[in-house]
Amino acid sequence: MHPILIDLGFWQIPSYGVLLAIGVVVGLWRVRVRSEKNGLDGDRIVDLGLWIVIWGLLGSKLLLILVEFPRYIKAPGELLMVFRAGGVFLGGFIAAVIAAIVLIRKYRLPTLKAFDALSPSVSLGWSIGRLGCLAAGCCWGGHCDLPWAITYTDPRAAAALGTPLGVAVHPFPIYAIMSNLAIFAVLAWMYKQRLKPGRVFAAYLILYGAARFLLEETRGDAVRGFVFGGALSTSQLITAIMIAVGIALQIWLTRRTGP
Repeated sequence: MHPILIDLGFWQIPSYGVLLAIGVVVGLWRVRVRSEKNGLDGDRIVDLGLWIVIWGLLGSKLLLILVEFPRYIKAPGELLMVFRAGGVFLGGFIAAVIAAIVLIRKYRLPTLKAFDALSPSVSLGWSIGRLGCLAAGCCWGGHCDLPWAITYTDPRAAAALGTPLGVAVHPFPIYAIMSNLAIFAVLAWMYKQRLKPGRVFAAYLILYGAARFLLEETRGDAVRGFVFGGALSTSQLITAIMIAVGIALQIWLTRRTGP
């Protein structure tokens, strides 16, 4: 792990922010290429993507604060650390979808086609962003006895985020990177098949939702049993809804347009 990429003493550049920015740039580049090949306005889609990223970041930070509200009430100063690393992707995803719906209508873009074009890039960009999680020490896993367990050692991560040091844990960020890359490969392939609009986005909801629901069982960075008497974490509840919406969208598309 390497939470600080550049440390000049008076000025620090966090690894998380740099890697997240790289993920955004790569994702937007790919969505522009993909959109223009499919007859969409690449400039509009990139502009849409930038606003989605901004609102997504705000939403991810907000959900993190809500989920760990008792912690920040006890230590308000730790709120500053939220902007250096951390965030709940699903909070960002919800905010991003809301922003996308509003902006797609404003830009008069075809809604389902725009969502289809954006979906693979979300997985690609977030797979790079998860490298930032690994470097920063956030989103750590629960105790792990498997050969691929990792151990965090940087005291700066412990001070900033509460990262457990010297304990073998699941490499959750690595799991997330691998799953996002796999989802990206599937969605990119689907997009090239020129399926009916909405199919790729629906597949993203189902695939990411299922992967994250299962991987959430390996997390250890917060009280994971948060809803339904501790049966599910907040993220699992949201991903279960994502899966249901994705399945419903697939069924609706089939009834509306056929396979």
